[in-house]
Amino acid sequence: IINPGEAAILGLGRIFDRAVLDGNGKIRNAKILPVSLTFDHQILDGAQAADFLKTLKGLLEEPEHLFVEKT
Repeated sequence: IINPGEAAILGLGRIFDRAVLDGNGKIRNAKILPVSLTFDHQILDGAQAADFLKTLKGLLEEPEHLFVEKT
């Protein structure tokens, strides 16, 4: 439940291992982190929330991008 004054709540689950196919069709082990975002539709549009989750996913997958300036 979103409390007054809050725009969104980000929930993180527990990391677990899962077998996935890589780009070459081979099975490899991957770490999976379930993420959920609840947001107030009066404040945020669904597209903005999706962009936020896409950016978060990219930063979690490649955290070195946190230290590099975009030009």
